[in-house]
Amino acid sequence: MAMALPAAFLSEDQFTCSICLEVFTNPVSTPCGHSFCQACISSYWDGSATGGGGGGRGEGRNSKAYQCPLCKESFRKRPELHINRTLKEITERFKEMANAGVPWDGSGGGGVEDPNSHLQHHHHPALTTSSPQRPGEMPETVFAEMMSRFQLLPTSRMPHNQSPGSVNAHRSFQAQNHMPHDDPPPPYSPPAYLPSRRYTLSGSIDSPPSLPLCPIHLRGLEFFCRTDNTCVCSVCVETAEHRGHSVIPAKREWHIKKSQLGIAEVELKDLICERERKVEEIQNSLREIQAAAQRETEGAVCVFSKLISSLERCQAEVLEILEMTRRAAEHKAKILLRELEEEITELKNRSAALSELALSEDCVYFLKTFPAVSTPPQAKDWSSVSVVSELTSGVVLRTVNQMMERFEEELQKLPEVCQRSLSDQSVPRPNTKVRRVQEYAADITLDANTAHPRLIISADGKQVHCGDRHQAVPDNPERFDRVVCVLATQSFNSGRHYWEVEVEGKTDWDVGVASRSVNRKGKITVSPAHGYWFLSLRDRTNYAFRTEPSTNLTVNLKPSRIGIYVDCDKGLVSFYNVEARLLIYTFTDIFSDTIHPFFSPCTNKSGRNEAPLIICPVAAIE
Repeated sequence: MAMALPAAFLSEDQFTCSICLEVFTNPVSTPCGHSFCQACISSYWDGSATGGGGGGRGEGRNSKAYQCPLCKESFRKRPELHINRTLKEITERFKEMANAGVPWDGSGGGGVEDPNSHLQHHHHPALTTSSPQRPGEMPETVFAEMMSRFQLLPTSRMPHNQSPGSVNAHRSFQAQNHMPHDDPPPPYSPPAYLPSRRYTLSGSIDSPPSLPLCPIHLRGLEFFCRTDNTCVCSVCVETAEHRGHSVIPAKREWHIKKSQLGIAEVELKDLICERERKVEEIQNSLREIQAAAQRETEGAVCVFSKLISSLERCQAEVLEILEMTRRAAEHKAKILLRELEEEITELKNRSAALSELALSEDCVYFLKTFPAVSTPPQAKDWSSVSVVSELTSGVVLRTVNQMMERFEEELQKLPEVCQRSLSDQSVPRPNTKVRRVQEYAADITLDANTAHPRLIISADGKQVHCGDRHQAVPDNPERFDRVVCVLATQSFNSGRHYWEVEVEGKTDWDVGVASRSVNRKGKITVSPAHGYWFLSLRDRTNYAFRTEPSTNLTVNLKPSRIGIYVDCDKGLVSFYNVEARLLIYTFTDIFSDTIHPFFSPCTNKSGRNEAPLIICPVAAIE
């Protein structure tokens, strides 16, 4: 028996299949409670089982699962669906009422308006403005308009790559609110800017089918609360939690954020492009450096090969000269020896003739022979004859040694010159101020009474180095007993003063000035605040000015002589590389006490740092 329902409760959505969007034909209900045309759901599941359905989710033949097109609940076995008799009777009743022309507002042509009637009339202004219908009459265009409107939905919203049935079912599910079949819709009147709420037997529809539902109010999340940075439904907007907040349509905020996202994406792409260009630039530079290094290496090897060839050729020439000199001396000596031997033979013959004549008893023979024998022979003067050569003096070897020493000195400079040329920082120009500060040169000597017991001071007071053991020296108050350092005899409290210290060959040293009142016993703290202003070298390469903490310095040219300049009136202490005429570092302070030149050769490090600090006479640099 057909159920009698108030006409106001009847809505086209209640009798529409979510798959075909037409009035139910033989409606069936799934175990999850949603209803569809029997043919529609069967066709949907048949397509899903062959890999073509499943709402576009890709459930194929092997999944052996059947899903509800709306809520996507899966069933291990295909449910046995039976026609929902009640829903079928209601659907047929609706069709009969539509065919009979029963008014939709349930007023019977003049009754009191149902409070929920706006739910049906909100989207049909043509119906609300038309003239009242007589009881039992219904405009023939109402149902046709309803059907044509719903039939147009799939073509405007359906993606091009999905079937109408699966897309419509999926869209319908997103908009449904699972309401009980027998409960009437709540008497809620949405704000003027919100669309009216519609119901079906399987749930409510609050918003376009693509929106997810509010978990609290089961309405579409159509709005975005900027204050709380969250999506809300129309009911949430009216609650105290979001009242007064900045709320705009979610779709509008989405477009705004997408535009911002586009800007951010462009900025990121610019940053990426910039860094990719930098990567390419560095790679190109590296390739150029590698190619240049290869060229330089090949060129250097070629030059050194030529140099080696030149040395070998020079060696051959020197050896040839030595050989020719030796042969010439031998040839001369042979000639002289032969002449001497000939003369000696002749003289021996004359001597034998004289001996024989002296023994002769024949006076006639003696007298006849005597003139020829007694006449002195014509002998060569050999007193000035000699065989000499510069080879015996070692002149060639000395010349070669001197030449090679100069050559080795130049070769030793070559790596440093190359390193200087390849330095990241350009070599600074010589500082002409060095020449000016040299005008204030002072004669500095070391005060042995202040020297640490391991320090050995030269007799002239100009050199200091660290010995291996402590010396027997008196422990006077002015002597440093823990730090291997020494002060100069001279002191300054005004004016300008300058001196130079040779530091060649040392791995560690300290030079500068110190206040007369500094602590000299036990462990001391070296910093300007404690009366010490000095430059340090550690491990051959680490230069620093002793502040707290130390100020590390970059020194491109390693100095062998340090110039120290002090302006007591300005509180200025400066350090110079004398040979390079470069300023290394300047520190400004206030010298409240008398200051002394300060020296520390540091420990000798088992002989590695045994070279002395030498106070040098100041020679003007040209």
